[in-house]
Amino acid sequence: MTTTAVSTYHALTEAEAIGLAAAHFPAGTDFECQEIGDGNLNYVYRVSDRSSGKGIIIKQALPYAKVVGESWPLTLKRAAIEAAALRKHGEYATGLVPEVYGTDEELAYTIMEDLSHLTIAREGLIQGKSYPKLSSDIGEYLAQTLFHTSDFALHPFEKKRLVAEFSNPELCKISEDLIFTDPFFDHETNDFEPELRETVEAIWHNDRLKLEAAKLKRSFLTEAEALLHGDLHTGSIFADDNETKVIDPEFAFYGPIGFDVGLFIANLIAQGITRTADGRGTIVAHIENTWQVFEMRFTELWENEGIEDFKKVPGYRESVLDKIFKDTLGFAGCELIRRTIGLAHVKDLDGIEDTEQRIESKKQALRIGETLILKRSELTSIQDVTELLKEL
Repeated sequence: MTTTAVSTYHALTEAEAIGLAAAHFPAGTDFECQEIGDGNLNYVYRVSDRSSGKGIIIKQALPYAKVVGESWPLTLKRAAIEAAALRKHGEYATGLVPEVYGTDEELAYTIMEDLSHLTIAREGLIQGKSYPKLSSDIGEYLAQTLFHTSDFALHPFEKKRLVAEFSNPELCKISEDLIFTDPFFDHETNDFEPELRETVEAIWHNDRLKLEAAKLKRSFLTEAEALLHGDLHTGSIFADDNETKVIDPEFAFYGPIGFDVGLFIANLIAQGITRTADGRGTIVAHIENTWQVFEMRFTELWENEGIEDFKKVPGYRESVLDKIFKDTLGFAGCELIRRTIGLAHVKDLDGIEDTEQRIESKKQALRIGETLILKRSELTSIQDVTELLKEL
């Protein structure tokens, strides 16, 4: 269901994209326009000055999912939600999201900062890059955005206003199905190699695992703790050795804090699985540092900016962080399973050319995913999690 009339919305032409960008450049600029999007849900145009190379990005939502086609319609409201989330998160995670220059809800586009000097983190990690600031920046981003949009920092009236503003049922339904439901059943959207069928069928028949997945799904459905990015993975991050920018929060909504943390860590785990023992150490360090920075900054914000009446009660902050940690592990487990056998995979695993190695890596991802879900109450530290990678 879309929020705009069919007669109003249309896909932007390159000429229209140039016209929209012109207001942000000097008169007489010689423009070049390229469609650079490779995602499933949007067109992305880069309009640049041929002489200086300076650019601007115009992202327009599609009314359907490209991965399936027009038979899977999508709301165009997600473009406005994405722009609003970038602005809201940018209030707190300074310098860690692109600047938004303008939006149009009817045509579902956002004009924003050009990040083409950076690379998508997933692509760089696959090539063996280390991105030394990645985990510190993402840990900071997570702490700042999740704390400041929660009841721990907001007046209840403002928090409830934001919950309503970021109601995003159509895209939440995608996550509900593709992350928490379909991979645990013999569903037509699932996608996996025949060599994995025995392992996958064991998941489908594991009632204990499905019970825990159901609990995590219920948390996702009912716990409006903070304004989430909603789809935070290494493909939603631009980076180089000195800079990190989080993009694409079109799945943004109010949900459990551990969801964003878990999705990012799961995607690091997927990359770690593909590396040799020597290269895996970099990913292990990123996983551990992500949680450690998040926990440290969240604690500082709690103590210095928290408005919760009970914030000084001994043990309360620790219990909040313990819940976030357990949720993080459970959501990470669901993400690993869905990225392996569900509809939308990750290039880290799918790009392994050797069939035998790819199948074994995917089995490892499924085993770690199951462990994180089933043993999330037993794994008490982030080192317990990275030990699962070290044991491969």
